[in-house]
Amino acid sequence: MFSPTSKITTAQATIIIINYMLAAGVLTLPRTVTEQTQSPDGWISVLLGGVLAVIAGMMIVKLSQQYPKETFYEYSRHIVGKWLGHLISIVFITYFLALGAFEVRVMSEIVDFFLLEGTPSWAIIMTVLWIGLYSITQGLDPIARLFEMIFPITVIIFLTIALMSLGIFEINNLRPVLGDGIMPVLRGVKTTNLLFTCSEIMFILVAFMKKPKNAVKAVVIGTGVVTSFYMITMIMVIGALSVEGVVTRTWPGLDLMRSFEIPGLIFERFESFLLVIWIMQLFATFIITFYAASLGASQVFKKKPLSCMFGLLPVIYILSCMLPKNENDVFILGDTVSHIALYIFGALPILLLVISKWRKRGEK
Repeated sequence: MFSPTSKITTAQATIIIINYMLAAGVLTLPRTVTEQTQSPDGWISVLLGGVLAVIAGMMIVKLSQQYPKETFYEYSRHIVGKWLGHLISIVFITYFLALGAFEVRVMSEIVDFFLLEGTPSWAIIMTVLWIGLYSITQGLDPIARLFEMIFPITVIIFLTIALMSLGIFEINNLRPVLGDGIMPVLRGVKTTNLLFTCSEIMFILVAFMKKPKNAVKAVVIGTGVVTSFYMITMIMVIGALSVEGVVTRTWPGLDLMRSFEIPGLIFERFESFLLVIWIMQLFATFIITFYAASLGASQVFKKKPLSCMFGLLPVIYILSCMLPKNENDVFILGDTVSHIALYIFGALPILLLVISKWRKRGEK
């Protein structure tokens, strides 16, 4: 079930990266970045964040390619020793659990606010958790095939809605470019951490790829596609709602969809379509993080995969449902995960890569 004998193609790895990164960001990104920049230049922050993500992803791939048949949980002990390797692996497992819990809670908040008003959070979260558990029981192959179905639907609906919103788009809302200098843009880059640190999934995927040498290609293409999605979102939302309008909205991406309608069509309002695809994207991010955490628990603690899945289910429930008391706590959880990811996946891959090369040189 968790054995890398079942391989995925480079295209599947790319799609997994895209679906992993495309989650709550499209709905909240314009507000979080614009709050930091206080200017219409947030799209430049997103571009810079994407470049940094590609660099970080390439470092992770270069490290994993030295141990092509092992996941990070297995080869970390070869680099830093058994006990320290297990400790770092436990940190990784905790990170994946927290990220998955954040995505589930955001999904619950969106469903409660826009679709099933008044539904208890625990009912939505428990439903998602059990479906997610069912989705990962057969390993990475079914997950990859599911993502292959989700991705084209996402692209078609997202681009269609973006084009339709051109009717309320005002180019002047994006001017002047760099009117306040470069510093606001750099402040905005920090808020893209949670969106673009997701290349850490390559710590696991390289072991499952048919051609590990193409992992860099998967990272570059996957991150490039996601960066394009986020840049289009930033430009369209700020162009339609203005900087002042974006910072006052919790879900500016959805508010953009609710700001226009096209009379005469079967569907005159289009926010439901965006909700549908982004609920799928949130679910996709959740199941791959759930899988990564279960994989880590199985390999670190030498337990049966199903036992780890069932054992981690209540942990995710507590993190997603019981710890965040309100919407503000949810965003605090997201910021915390973002900062942890920045410290862990910013410096750690470089350090481990240096140690690994030093060890191998010493062995020779």
